[in-house]
Amino acid sequence: MNVKAIMCDVDGTLLNSQGVVSEHTVDAIRKAREKGILFGLSTGRDVNSVKTLLKVWGIEGLVDIIVGTGGAEIYDYCLDQAKSNYPLDGRLIAMIMEHYADMEVNFAIPENGILYSPKDDELIQMLATGDRVPYEVVDFKDYLKEPKAKLIIICHPEYMDKVVERSQTFHSDEFKSASLKTANELYEYMDPRISKTAGLIEALGAHGIDIKEAVTFGDADNDYDMTLNAGVGVVMANGSEKTKSVADALTDDNDHDGIGNYIFAHIL
Repeated sequence: MNVKAIMCDVDGTLLNSQGVVSEHTVDAIRKAREKGILFGLSTGRDVNSVKTLLKVWGIEGLVDIIVGTGGAEIYDYCLDQAKSNYPLDGRLIAMIMEHYADMEVNFAIPENGILYSPKDDELIQMLATGDRVPYEVVDFKDYLKEPKAKLIIICHPEYMDKVVERSQTFHSDEFKSASLKTANELYEYMDPRISKTAGLIEALGAHGIDIKEAVTFGDADNDYDMTLNAGVGVVMANGSEKTKSVADALTDDNDHDGIGNYIFAHIL
């Protein structure tokens, strides 16, 4: 395979448990780019928060493309272009929140590098701290007057099965939505046209690159589709069983240089 692009999920994949990219993996990324291979991120985080954290993560100046918000946003450093697709109607988000109103959850919407939440509790604090993103508590009646990219439901990991079960009974005759678990404590709703695959196809296409010419790295269920559709879909040892089931290859976990090891062994 003639690899023209490498696209990586962020949390649980590119970042180690200390929330940075290892020196070994940074070296691999740098050498891949020196060979003319495009390097980008494909993440559930919003583009603005990613851009502010590249230096913290240790990869400032090494990222060519960001596919953010699970595929809903694209920022291209090479072409200096930004694009957003298919936000959720605010009325739909309110309906979803009402469906979970009696449950031990909180909600968050990532926008402009900030997590917006309807209430302050340990769940939004946990997410903001873990993602190194600030949060603000706002009145969602006013906030949802405009469409938003996606809705995140936050819960404790041991409560996730109840959230997934409740999701199976949500329905709207007026709006369409898709949902999935994206982390042990996160469950997300977005437009059904949004996926990492769709975002990658659009972002790479702007450079004349087909997704089949890309190697992707992921770990969680929301990496399933891009793993399935990439030229080579690589999954971390710490990845979900669902996403591993469609992997072309497995690599070491995110605390043992999984991405760097694979790039040096199979791409460079």
